Amino acid sequence: MIKVLVSGAAGKMGREVIRAIKAESDMQIVGAVDIAQVGIDAGMDSGVGPLGIEIAKDLKTEISNTKPDVVIDFTHPSVAMANARTILEARVNAVIGTTGLTDNNLNDIKKLCSSNKVNCIVAPNFAIGAVLMMMFSKTAAKYMPNVEIIELHHDKKADAPSGTALKTAELILGSEAAKGLVKGKPAETEKLQGARGGSLKGIHIHSVRLPGFVASQEVIFGGVGQTLKIRHDSLSRESFMPGVIMAVRKVRSVDGLVYGLENLL
Repeated sequence: MIKVLVSGAAGKMGREVIRAIKAESDMQIVGAVDIAQVGIDAGMDSGVGPLGIEIAKDLKTEISNTKPDVVIDFTHPSVAMANARTILEARVNAVIGTTGLTDNNLNDIKKLCSSNKVNCIVAPNFAIGAVLMMMFSKTAAKYMPNVEIIELHHDKKADAPSGTALKTAELILGSEAAKGLVKGKPAETEKLQGARGGSLKGIHIHSVRLPGFVASQEVIFGGVGQTLKIRHDSLSRESFMPGVIMAVRKVRSVDGLVYGLENLL
């Protein structure tokens, strides 16, 4: 039985995680942490019925009290690194879906895993279809290196661009065609600042934030007389749960930090 603590338990993703973990026969929820709904039964808050586990406020204390095998963190970019440090320094494996972690953060997490002899899976996106989209995009870039990314999320998402968009761009830049990426026209002028979106080493990324979306991304490749679009849509947060469950099962057997769910497929 894998003992799981959910950090961010009262959030939309946290509630979905609790429902998903509750349905697995080889997993047990032993703790729940959030700054909201403190003292409320985590099962009642997520709609699965009473679990006998009250939502606690302090992550470090709850880890000490419940001794989980794995902590799943879906919180906020502003606290993601602090939570990662708390979990790993407690010598507990982590599955982190909170986006907004920087390259320096990931380097620090790698060091924390090594020094504490634990593992951590960080995934910008846990939807299997989204991971396939990223992998297909990397392949397409070998043949059509002119590319832009449009990502669309709900209006409550705190960071832009999304971790998925950044990860997609990084995978494309790591492909054989990286040197052929279009860097933009030297004489290009933005009449409205930001109209061309952000740029990661020549790949333009455009972020849309509107109510109604969960998470969508379109990778558009342009070539002579043709375009190719690779798009993924998460229609509900349930789409992320198979990836989360897979990560929980595999985190204890990986080696240190694993960044990106594609490394588990």
